[in-house]
Amino acid sequence: MTTVLIADDQPMQRFGFRLLLESQDDMTVVGEAANGTEAVRLVDRHHPDVVLMDIRMPGLDGIEATRRVVAAGARTRVLIVTTFDLDAYAYDGLRAGASGFLVKDAQPEELLAGIRAVASGDAVVAPSLTRRLLDTFAHRLPPGAAAAPAPTDTRLRKQDPRLEALTEREREILTHIGEGRTNTEIATGLHLAESTVKTHVTRILAKTGSRDRVQAVILAYDTGLVTPAS
Repeated sequence: MTTVLIADDQPMQRFGFRLLLESQDDMTVVGEAANGTEAVRLVDRHHPDVVLMDIRMPGLDGIEATRRVVAAGARTRVLIVTTFDLDAYAYDGLRAGASGFLVKDAQPEELLAGIRAVASGDAVVAPSLTRRLLDTFAHRLPPGAAAAPAPTDTRLRKQDPRLEALTEREREILTHIGEGRTNTEIATGLHLAESTVKTHVTRILAKTGSRDRVQAVILAYDTGLVTPAS
């Protein structure tokens, strides 16, 4: 049974989510929060598998609430639910530790599939869509928030502590992940078996402390392995 916490300041939105989720045999709603502060408190109380987190809420917003949930080290994963698919705040939500994002007008089956994916440890956002999101909004970040241009000398990249434990091959694959390539595409491009790529990806996530593939993409941007498209 997947347990879900709904965090949204709109009562009707919470009601709609609850009706949908509780119609499923494998899901149950353990609580509702109208703001970020309440969401963090309820996560600490119920330890849900997934939080459906709105971004724009009064008081503590969904981004900071996500950051606090992740920083607490809980097993709970956060699925950002935005009003618009090009919501600039979604980028910040992913950087705060969310495992993906969906739009509120997504089809019911898309939302349900997204919750199940996040609960199982996967990222909801497809790699190519993640790349589009980051390319769209990375240049809008406040000065100093976007990653610096990728160093031309790979020795400089090793100075970032999050990359020090990676082998040259793993850094190469992390770069491809950041560029939005799937495991199949990476395997084809590097002439590797897909199972080998999957093993590398697993090791990359473990060594860098990334919760999922989305966080690995963020890491690739933050360390300069990948830069936003012009």
